Amino acid sequence: MEKALFIIFAVVSVAAALNILLQRNPLYSALSLVGTLIALSALYVMLRAQFIAAIQIVVYAGAIMVLFVFVIMLLNAPKEAPYIEKHKALRFLAIPFAGLLIAEAFYVIRLVKPIQMPASDDSAQAVGTTLSVGTKLFTDYLLPFEVTSVLILMAIVGAMVLARRGED
Repeated sequence: MEKALFIIFAVVSVAAALNILLQRNPLYSALSLVGTLIALSALYVMLRAQFIAAIQIVVYAGAIMVLFVFVIMLLNAPKEAPYIEKHKALRFLAIPFAGLLIAEAFYVIRLVKPIQMPASDDSAQAVGTTLSVGTKLFTDYLLPFEVTSVLILMAIVGAMVLARRGED
């Protein structure tokens, strides 16, 4: 049963991620991203990391996606914008670079040793609990967390400036 659920959620996640790339409308791409995030949170629940799954839904599928949709609506992209391809030669570089990326991924996967999970059931050692996530977030990853929040704020301000510039 668990293997079947994993396969279902993995297929849904990959299909929704591909749909993000294939959609021409940015709003539909954002909705596909929500589907991807929900499928990933279901995979987190299967890994018994309920806190991370809840944060995935609340923070990313909730708050961040509201921001994305707000920016998409704020920019008000035209429905039938003409597409002008400037760098036609770059299209032919996509396949070799994709092959290089896949080869690099296999190389890294082969070299990385599997992580040994702690044998004890101690809540301080457990992965995905509130205590472990909070401890790591506010000690080891405090600077990246704060830098990310500043970058998101800068992106919102930049989107508003670009939207106002189009009105003038």
